[in-house]
Amino acid sequence: MDPVYLDHNATTPLRRDVLEAMLPYLAIGAGNPSSLHAWGRRGRQAVEQARAAVARLLGCLPSEIVFTAGGTEADNLAIKGLAGLAGQRRRIVTTAIEHPAVLGPCRALARRGYQIVHVPVDGDGVVDPDDVARAVDGDTLLISVMHANNETGVIQPVAAVGAVAWEHGIPLHVDAVQSVGKIPVQVDDLGVDLLALSAHKIGGPQGVGALYVRQGMAFESLLHGGGQEQNCRAGTENVAGIVGLGRAAELVLAEWGQAQSEWRRLRDRLEVDVRRAVAGVDVNGGAAARLPNTSSLSFAGVDSAALVASLDRSGIAAASGSACAAEDPAPSHVLLAMGLGPERATSAVRFSLGPGNHAAQIDHLVAQLPAWVAHLRRRGH
Repeated sequence: MDPVYLDHNATTPLRRDVLEAMLPYLAIGAGNPSSLHAWGRRGRQAVEQARAAVARLLGCLPSEIVFTAGGTEADNLAIKGLAGLAGQRRRIVTTAIEHPAVLGPCRALARRGYQIVHVPVDGDGVVDPDDVARAVDGDTLLISVMHANNETGVIQPVAAVGAVAWEHGIPLHVDAVQSVGKIPVQVDDLGVDLLALSAHKIGGPQGVGALYVRQGMAFESLLHGGGQEQNCRAGTENVAGIVGLGRAAELVLAEWGQAQSEWRRLRDRLEVDVRRAVAGVDVNGGAAARLPNTSSLSFAGVDSAALVASLDRSGIAAASGSACAAEDPAPSHVLLAMGLGPERATSAVRFSLGPGNHAAQIDHLVAQLPAWVAHLRRRGH
């Protein structure tokens, strides 16, 4: 069988339609979008068309979209940028299961004297909005809660957290990098003020993302220079990359529903068949609402990195956790926060589906797994 790619939460391969939309801006190029001549106007028009497409995907105004170099920059811009204008408020309320793109800037602010409160989650990895409400006080400048976890796919009750934020007059930032394109993400329904997304999670190019900024929100830019992106993000725009993000957003809207239903069917088939074929397999977060494409399975007595490497030899791509922490041998902070022991946390493998996956690939995975798991268990890995 051809190689089987089951690591779409790390990155979804660039879609052909997206590449074709980008090629004119790569092969021929476009002028600087800030220039006034015809070449510059061509670049500006392309950027604004993409901005409108992303806005339609999120249900917001085009003027509320700020293009960035990816989801990590978008998260940093939201958190550090808001802290830069927060005055005397020094408290940020977040969760114990956030992506490193949120935990990292929070740690950086902690070194500057900010207080970071990590609200716990339950055994399925879900945060309780009441716990968030109890964690905020008059010194709180921001609440930051991810929409869906990148490792387990567990969906957080963001709308309920948004109600808490609204009641207390505190801005809400949401990392929606994994949820956009997989479940509906409408900013007004969620009650968010800042929301990060990334192109390469929805079939767009790597190195491009966006931050939704609710109209009237003010924050300090991380990059100082020109007045690009409404003075929120200095630097000449990556026209081809932004065009790719816009086209990917259009495809998500055009194909909505069909792909998500197929991913859920394949995900459920994967979990049922793997557990039939291999003993000692647990689904992490399986009792919670999850993304339709994501499955985190722990294989008792097996080191996840060794199993991922073994599957790679069979032409199957999976992951032992977040791609951003792939070289870190420590157990997943997400699974530990859910109350799982280190042994189960270090035996977890993530399978994430996307465009191009089909039933025969799941059957191939299930056929390969038993021998590899038995081999690693014999070796004590």
